Amino acid sequence: MATTGIESWAVDLKDIGAIYPFQGTEGLFVLAGVVLWLGWHLIQIRAENDEYDGIISRHGDDASINEALEGE
Repeated sequence: MATTGIESWAVDLKDIGAIYPFQGTEGLFVLAGVVLWLGWHLIQIRAENDEYDGIISRHGDDASINEALEGE
């Protein structure tokens, strides 16, 4: 049972036309994906830096943390 109206794929595909949806928008989708990926990284970096700064402010400055870690 064919739902596309094509009886045989043994033809030149350029004569048939588009065989998948959104033809010609691949570049736009790649660009959107890269922008979302970079945006996620920026948001993640900011969140981790805020968390790190919160830990530092609760436990003192860098010197006291290093002293605690070194056992002095």
